[in-house]
Amino acid sequence: MATPIGNLEDITTRAVRILGEVDLVAAEDTRRARNLLSHFGIKAHLTSFYSANQKSKSPQLIRRMLAGESVALVTESGTPGLSDPGHYLVAKAAEAGIEIIPIPGPTAAMAALMASGMDSYTFTFYGFIPPKGGKRRKALESIATYTHPVILYESPHRIRRTLDDLNEKLGQRNIVIGREITKLHEEFLRTTIEDAIIHFQETDPRGEFVLIVMAR
Repeated sequence: MATPIGNLEDITTRAVRILGEVDLVAAEDTRRARNLLSHFGIKAHLTSFYSANQKSKSPQLIRRMLAGESVALVTESGTPGLSDPGHYLVAKAAEAGIEIIPIPGPTAAMAALMASGMDSYTFTFYGFIPPKGGKRRKALESIATYTHPVILYESPHRIRRTLDDLNEKLGQRNIVIGREITKLHEEFLRTTIEDAIIHFQETDPRGEFVLIVMAR
């Protein structure tokens, strides 16, 4: 189930209804989930479900669903399975014959693409590229070959290095960088990779970033 990435008004009426009806909410961050539920006056049972415990916790959740209980899976924000925990439980539940019902809603990638002005008929969502080593190098080399926009996620601690690496592997490309999308300090920077590097040399990166790199 997708939940807001910032602005709580972005939740769907269907999501609010389902959260109030299910037997259990499996949440990546129970504190964030509790705040969301409280905002909408929803009382629900919560259990923690995140990357580190998804393999050990999934059998328990599947047993409960096979016994007739309903479970809503939510991540800290956005859509489960898109650079967030979720796909493992969904795959195992499907193997067990459990009905999977997606409740769509906000994703930072799609919100950024909407605001980018780039041709979105074809694009690649890459999420977070590997932080180091050969996997990172191979990811960057692969991205350099794409003939359509590529969407990346990045943290404030690594965006400078990622821009440097993109500049080295891709050369001069247009880029749109979204920061804190749907939140109070939302902003979009439409520039080139080289000028983005200069921008973040002069400006301290804060918040969560979505990068949309234009094809050559």
